[in-house]
Amino acid sequence: MSVSDHGPDRTQPEGLTGILDALADAIGQARSMPMSSSVLVNRAELLDLVDQARDVLPTQLTRADEVLAAADAARVAAQAEADAIIAGARARAAELVEEHELTRAAQARAEQIVADAQDVADGLRRDADDYCDRRLADFEIDLTRLMTQVQAGRAKLATRLGTDDDED
Repeated sequence: MSVSDHGPDRTQPEGLTGILDALADAIGQARSMPMSSSVLVNRAELLDLVDQARDVLPTQLTRADEVLAAADAARVAAQAEADAIIAGARARAAELVEEHELTRAAQARAEQIVADAQDVADGLRRDADDYCDRRLADFEIDLTRLMTQVQAGRAKLATRLGTDDDED
């Protein structure tokens, strides 16, 4: 996005990262004030980008919640499958009570299936948690960068306002 005398570019950036990139571009391409490190920015454009960021953030968090819910559903399904396998193994084991060696083998197999199902469920949860943590870390980085830019802009404005007051 660029700031011009004709107003802001009306294309919509994609996602939070795109919006933050557009903010950085708008600030980076802003006209410099003569004999100053301050720049002129289009307030409407920057406020529009901040509003877009606010609109996108809940969507991103909703997606993270959906990933967690899907992982939890997969774990529940794996647990239900494991329970069904255990119930089947117990029924089969009851039929084989007279054959001690077969009973022991069936019980060991059922325990292995439960352990495998638990491992799969644990892996899915870890993967989902890792994905959510990475997304939240990305959001944190983006928001920190944005906050730093806003603070720097406010500091420049405060300096300029202090300079304007001194001239009066």
